[in-house]
Amino acid sequence: MTTSIERTITVPFAHRIYFTRSVFSSQNHLLAGLIPRAVSGSQAKALVVIDQGVAEAFPTLSDQVVSCFSRENSPIKLVRPPLLATGGEAAKQSSDLVDELHRQIDQQGICRHSYLIAIGGGALLDAAGFASATAHRGVRHIRLPTTTLSQADGGVGVKNGINAFGKKNFIGTFSPPFAVINDSDFLAPLPPAERRAGLIEAIKVALIRDAAFFEEIERSSDDLARFEPGAMEDVIRRCAELHVQHIAESGDPFEFGSARPLDFGHWAAHKMEQMSGFRISHGAAVSLGIALDTLYSHKKGMLSDDVAERVLTLIQKLGFSIYDPLMSQKDPTDNWHLLDGLEEFREHLGGELTITLLDKIGRGVEVHEIDAGLMRESILDLAHRFCPQPAAI
Repeated sequence: MTTSIERTITVPFAHRIYFTRSVFSSQNHLLAGLIPRAVSGSQAKALVVIDQGVAEAFPTLSDQVVSCFSRENSPIKLVRPPLLATGGEAAKQSSDLVDELHRQIDQQGICRHSYLIAIGGGALLDAAGFASATAHRGVRHIRLPTTTLSQADGGVGVKNGINAFGKKNFIGTFSPPFAVINDSDFLAPLPPAERRAGLIEAIKVALIRDAAFFEEIERSSDDLARFEPGAMEDVIRRCAELHVQHIAESGDPFEFGSARPLDFGHWAAHKMEQMSGFRISHGAAVSLGIALDTLYSHKKGMLSDDVAERVLTLIQKLGFSIYDPLMSQKDPTDNWHLLDGLEEFREHLGGELTITLLDKIGRGVEVHEIDAGLMRESILDLAHRFCPQPAAI
């Protein structure tokens, strides 16, 4: 005889995204207002990790953090000076940073009512989020994204992870942060490539969710190409808002299904990053992936010629490329390496292959089959547009 017990477990999460300037200034009380006093009335403990590149760009940042948490009546006790860590994709290429954060959490007595505060780009935030989610089965985590890409997209999400076995985010968790604080002051010293990177995620989410937002990006494209601060902040905020809206309202925030609707263009992007040994940054790879899936949507008869041209034109106007020679790389058996990314994308979630394509600006549609021949044709077309020379098949 078989019996069973079944109950539905509902766990509410508050996903808070704040936009501010000079978060560690004595005039800014956002952090102090976020952190409640510990149960005994004492200060809550906090461990801070800072991306080394950010620390170099802001030489007084560590001192500002210490000063902020040393103020009278601060609810936060800093357990040690901020830990500096290598940022960029290197932060995720091994478990070294996660291991060190676990070690510090243990040594400094960081508990489930304490905080791990991470300041840096998306890769460092991914690794720190994974460490906080797995220490004590969950330490409260506050993210301060410092790039346009992380402020608009990755840093406001609920995914954490590191790379393994040559695959992006193979090891990780879904764990909403306690709070995300987007401080626009961090964006000022970014080099052009990093400053524009977040714009491609804005184009992505506009294409699949919000036609009016896409038109707004088109209208502001001259200002965005010059990185005009007001235009940049508006686009980052709207992009973040659409991402959080999807997380909160999609019905599948932790991706239990087989679809990743916000990953338009990402099957190719993730593969391009891997194939290049991460020479190609995430933002640059996403621009390639969006260009490819846009042109493929057109060739499948889903998207009109003029709409496809609008998308490709906007991508290039904002300084992104639509083609890289690696996209056409083949092995001796004539297998196109990039197309292996389709199976890796499916394998990551399991179930049937689910790829988001476009049937108009503002609406993505899911498909479960990809015509490999037509995808190769799309790659060759992008190669010709990028460099008008006959491309060998």
